[in-house]
This record gives sequence, structure tokens and C-alpha cells, in this order.
Amino acid sequence: MTPLYYVISVILVGFHNVLGSFLDPDGGLAWVLSIVGLTLVIRAALIPLFVKQIKSSRNMQLIQPKVKELQKKYGHDRERLAQETMKLYKDSGTNPFASCLPILLQMPIFFALFRLIDQAAKNKTHGILTDERARSFGEAELFGKIPISDTFLNANGHVGVMVLAAFLVVAMTATTFLTQRQLMSKNMPADALSGPYAQQQKMLLYVLPVVFAVGGIAFPIGVLFYWTTSNLWTMGQQFYVIRNNPAPGTPAFTAKEERDRAKAVRKGGAAVAEVAEAAPEPTTERRPAARQQPKKQTREQRRSSGGQRPARGKTEGGKQK
Repeated sequence: MTPLYYVISVILVGFHNVLGSFLDPDGGLAWVLSIVGLTLVIRAALIPLFVKQIKSSRNMQLIQPKVKELQKKYGHDRERLAQETMKLYKDSGTNPFASCLPILLQMPIFFALFRLIDQAAKNKTHGILTDERARSFGEAELFGKIPISDTFLNANGHVGVMVLAAFLVVAMTATTFLTQRQLMSKNMPADALSGPYAQQQKMLLYVLPVVFAVGGIAFPIGVLFYWTTSNLWTMGQQFYVIRNNPAPGTPAFTAKEERDRAKAVRKGGAAVAEVAEAAPEPTTERRPAARQQPKKQTREQRRSSGGQRPARGKTEGGKQK
């Protein structure tokens, strides 16, 4: 754990140096915000693993119909079923354990932070924490009376500690449940809602919040801030991925198609309006009427109107003059 102590303490002290320039460096707010900053840095570093987790989860959902076919075909032979299932995972590039990687990698960081706070409360140093910083960290209090190193279990009747710790435990539990629920209700196709994978997801949906709730009462308030912030990041990150890049055949995918169609309609209407605005307005000027040629009159019409030309006289010999 020694390398982790150094990494975590460097990030923590870096944020504290910045925040301590305009906040009370010995106050709980500066240290809690430093823990929040540490959480954001850790989660940003885990984004590539999160992307891998999303791809693996999506592949697991998409291959569920094939998994069911294998179960029907080799249900009587568990060994052959396991071999064919692993072959299917390999061919589709799916790692069934990839969804656990972000949590597994965060656990050492979580326990390292737990150890830092616990030891700082006992005036013991780890990483780059000096004696003075360890004392400041271990004795930091929120609202002037709630030590961030206290837990719900060792509150010793301190109402403020118990209320804040209980609130953070509930927030941590609720965000864990909502994140998993969001995944199952919006980004899982109907075929994936039954079978072993779905049962595993349903189990995690209810088991993980209970585990965090039971264990949370033994975590220092500072560690609860870390875990709650991490859960909020996960929930927001997953919401973004589900909304913008949902798995095919899921309710989220249908919702995205509807949004895209509505957006296309709005863009089309705006384009028509722009063309109409750019078109020249019709002029109301009256143009002179086209000149009409007079109709040719017949001989009878000319006679009746007196317009017949007089006949030429004849000269002697029958010739006309």
C-alpha cells in the first residue's frame, strides 16, 4: 500500500494547497473538497476502464440469445456448456469480469484513503503528509464540530456526526442502487432480462447497496464523501453513455431514435423557414398591358363600316385609270 499512500497523499495535498489559499487550511471544508478533487482525478484516470466496462456489458447483453441457445443445447452437460460459453465470450471479445474492474481497482484506493484518515487522526503520517498536515487532516471538522475522521459507530453520541454519517451512507446506497437500476431498465434488451446474466445483475442491484449500507457505518466521514462522490460520477457518466450511445434493441436506443427524428424535423422546418426568408418578395407594380394587334376585317365588315375603298374609274378601251 505504500506506493498508493504516496500517490493519494500527493493529489490530496496538491488540492489542499490550492484550496487552503482562500479557505481555512485547518478546516474540514478544505479537506473535504480536497477529497472530492482526489475522487475526480481518480475517476478521470479510470475512464478507459469504464469504456471497456461499457463495451463488455453491451457485448454480454447482445450475446444473451446465443447463450440461451447453448443452454438449451448443452444444458445436460455442464462441462461442455462452460466450454462453449467461454468460447463464445472469446469469439465475441467479451470479458464477463470487465464490469467489475472499476470497482476492484478503486478498492485499494478506498482503503488507502481510509488508512490515511484513520492514521492521521492518531497523529501518524503516511506518504508525503508531514506531522503538521497529518494533525490538520485528522482533526479537521465540518461546521466547526463534526470531525471528518469520525464514523457512525464511534460517534460516542455525537448527534452531528451520526446525522451526517447516516445521510452520506443513505446517499451512497441510493446512488449505487439508482446506477444499477438505470442500467437494467434503460440499456438492456428484452432478451437480456432473463438468464444467468440478468440474475447476476438483479442480485447486484439489491446486494451491493446492502453491503455498502452495512459497511458504511464503519467508514470515516471523509471516506464516505469519497465514495458518494464516486457514485455520483458513475451515475452521471453512465447516464451520458446510455443517452448518447445506447445498446441496440433497448428502450434507451428507441428513445434516442425518437429524439434524432424530432431533431431532424426541427432542423428541416428551420431550413424551410430560412429559404422562405431569403426568397425575394413578389412585386406589386402593374406592368403595362401588352399591345394587341387589330383583327383583320372581312370585305363585308369593311363595306358596312364604310371603309371600302372607292373603285377605280375605267378609261376608254376598258382600261382602268
